Amino acid sequence: MPNLTVKQIDHYNKKGYISELNVLTTKQAKEIRREIEKIEKEWPNSLDGINRNYVHLISPILNEVCLNKNILDAVESIIGKNILICGTTLFIKNPYEKGFVSFHQDAKYIGLEPHNWVTAWIAVTDSNENNGCMRMLPGSHIEDLKYHNENFDEENLLTRGQTIENVSLEMTEPIVLKAGQMSLHHPKVVHGSGINKSKDRRIGFVVQSYIGSNVDQVLGKMYVQKARGEDNFKYHEYSNIPIKLMGLNEINSRNIANNELSKIFYKGSEKIGKY
Repeated sequence: MPNLTVKQIDHYNKKGYISELNVLTTKQAKEIRREIEKIEKEWPNSLDGINRNYVHLISPILNEVCLNKNILDAVESIIGKNILICGTTLFIKNPYEKGFVSFHQDAKYIGLEPHNWVTAWIAVTDSNENNGCMRMLPGSHIEDLKYHNENFDEENLLTRGQTIENVSLEMTEPIVLKAGQMSLHHPKVVHGSGINKSKDRRIGFVVQSYIGSNVDQVLGKMYVQKARGEDNFKYHEYSNIPIKLMGLNEINSRNIANNELSKIFYKGSEKIGKY
């Protein structure tokens, strides 16, 4: 797809998100699912817990998704032409499980400043209200960061169970996506998602996040990859580019990056969650 239209950018600026962006084909989405499920089958537990993060460092296929031109064109419309890949996360909800994501703001704990960054949520499978799609609170990105309780719920897919209480579900909008579609959301927009009530998995491959090269990490260290443009600031260390699925070098790179990420996620917390 080309860069976002003026209307789409206006929607993003007013509401804090834009969705139903066609970035991958159905065939490409199926290839990504096969890659994820191959890793799960041949390397059991290798995507569990903290290892659901930085997954693009262990798979050339997943890394290539991050560099997809359609995705980067849309991202450039929001944060500019100098784009770094700062991390990736898998959000997988299996049928008949109770996993959910409490309402929260990404910027609360991640430590990326200024907020010239955007999260790309790429639907590997269809994502809808029946299987626990994201819900956004329109316009909440314009306000200050809100207070979050740290509940450490066992079924919460967030690290600390960070929760903005009393968000009215009726005030939120569902982000319904077909496999291969993408949504983009602002670091400060309030969002969350419910449980999967369907008979199939709901899989989201999330670039969390694409950052402008002017964005620094103020809480710790992150490993990045240049996606487009120039990095004149050199705030971050660069990750190795994966050349082999689950190779020893690839796993080592992922583990180093996740060790640093965990320090950021749990900074100031006396408790460590499973993610």
